[in-house]
Amino acid sequence: MNKEKHWENIYKTKELTEVSWYEPVPQISLNLLKNCEVPFDAKIIDVGGGDSFFVDNLLKLGYLDITVLDISSEAILRAKKRLEGKAQKVNWIVSDIIDFKPDSKYDFWYDRAAFHFLTDEDNIKKYLEAVKQGVSDNGILVIGTFSEDGPTKCSGIEVKQYSETSLKEQFSTDFEMIDSFTIDHKTPFETFQNFAYGVFKKRTLISL
Repeated sequence: MNKEKHWENIYKTKELTEVSWYEPVPQISLNLLKNCEVPFDAKIIDVGGGDSFFVDNLLKLGYLDITVLDISSEAILRAKKRLEGKAQKVNWIVSDIIDFKPDSKYDFWYDRAAFHFLTDEDNIKKYLEAVKQGVSDNGILVIGTFSEDGPTKCSGIEVKQYSETSLKEQFSTDFEMIDSFTIDHKTPFETFQNFAYGVFKKRTLISL
């Protein structure tokens, strides 16, 4: 399957309220920003952000250095149209996350429902390398995936489910888990999807 074409088709044929991940107020995301005490000048990246409302809220709160990455150019175009002139304040990147080679160090790497689409071990390793290179020392990494009680597919694509424990194990080489929890996301279709979240801090390398 051509992933890029698949997601372009999703965003071209479905309205914002017709996708399961629609979230008019990304409250969990906003709570994490507050709980992690992310400063307004922090470099933030929303991986798989698509046309979600997280970026709108980041701008409203006054964050100054925001990047949104998504595989779908159509999703990013939709977000830009919604934001109008404010879109110029955001760095937009169209890329598959496994092809992303960070040229910046991000203080807050946020991924709600992108990582779990990686089911191949080689692709998972590429993601782990990207966060290793792309998160600053002591930076925060937030990963939200379908839990073991959540769906096994999304938009017709199989996902890899995680528990709080397996998320911790996956990122343990370079990150320390500082929080974890599960939540039920209510979809526009009045169904619930259980998510597992892991909040990590990048370990600082000690030079000898």
